[in-house]
Amino acid sequence: MNLKKAPHSLYNYLKTNNTMKLVQAYYNTASGWKYLSDKIQLNNPLVLVFGNRLLLQDAVAFAGIKAEFPYSHFVYGSTGGEIAGTRVMEDSFSVIALDFEKSTFVVATDTIYNHNKDAALLGAALYAKLPQDGLTRVFSLAGGNYMNGSALIEGLESAIKNGVAITGGLCGDDARFECSVASYNEAPKEGEAVLIGLYGEDLEITYASFGGWQPFGPERTVTKSEGNILYEIDGKPALDLYKKYLGERASQELISLLSYPLSITPPGKDYAVTRTILNIETDNNSIILAGNCPESSKSQLLMASVHGIVDGAREAAQHAMMGRTKRPEAALLISCVGRKALMDQQTEEEIEQVQEVVGSTTALAGFYSYGEMAPFFNSKSCELHNQTMTLTLISE
Repeated sequence: MNLKKAPHSLYNYLKTNNTMKLVQAYYNTASGWKYLSDKIQLNNPLVLVFGNRLLLQDAVAFAGIKAEFPYSHFVYGSTGGEIAGTRVMEDSFSVIALDFEKSTFVVATDTIYNHNKDAALLGAALYAKLPQDGLTRVFSLAGGNYMNGSALIEGLESAIKNGVAITGGLCGDDARFECSVASYNEAPKEGEAVLIGLYGEDLEITYASFGGWQPFGPERTVTKSEGNILYEIDGKPALDLYKKYLGERASQELISLLSYPLSITPPGKDYAVTRTILNIETDNNSIILAGNCPESSKSQLLMASVHGIVDGAREAAQHAMMGRTKRPEAALLISCVGRKALMDQQTEEEIEQVQEVVGSTTALAGFYSYGEMAPFFNSKSCELHNQTMTLTLISE
């Protein structure tokens, strides 16, 4: 099947007799609260809040969330932009409250500072807090500035059982790259990671991740790296490669680098992952990536067009819809802040493509991230992705 040309009508057979209830809204200081669903009373929902970091740290605005949603279970994550329906916003909150009828959830949280700043240890400790009986899926949010997403996933999966799949993302901070925060039921904090375990045989949760970026320039070899810090490519300082293509902007404007991520093929692997840039060190011309970049990996610069990114979002949605028996009631969208930087005023086009595939009755909520977590298609082993649209589709 050619997924890019798969007609929307292929999904018309899906059942719509769902039992989960939800409420969706967004907030900004100019317009206040706006609802994208009926404002109904829920029982014991899981409330996901994706918001601007500075707004989350504003005591008055933060208190307003619980005043508007008088419930008990809140998961917060800062963003590089908020998604509510087909809207892409900034300086706002995107809120979706999921009230399961037959299914349950457990939320665990911990900070990297409790584990000697080791993201792998943090991941293992977090996963150990989740009861295993009946665990169906795991959704994770974690601060993205100083968190090695690859190591976090490694820790999460070190004790995983029964092929449970993990999806989620690294929180953002717009284009500031200063501080990203997350939390469960308290003021969001830097270095925090949150894990949501979803339980119940009535849940249908599918996922997919796809980019739409294309390689350019010659393939090169990573000759010096440590974890997610890339020092040398082909024996030369990593930042010099970007200076060759971007000039001095490579050391002056981090936002420029978001449009040129790296494709990394680890040694012995037959697949490539995309790595976006979190920061640069001009003292030694190194680059800090959102995930690991092992030595001897093959690397290649990537670039994309708006058209390619939009097609990638549609392909992610089509993959996520394959094999479903029910139409999704909620879609959690995590797209990379680098995609947003490249698309600029056309950013909403990728969200519209997702809505067209999953259906107009599916509630869309999410954020622009510093890294996306999801298995590759037809796999349950989670990977850290960058520059992708990553979807988690949920129905009960």
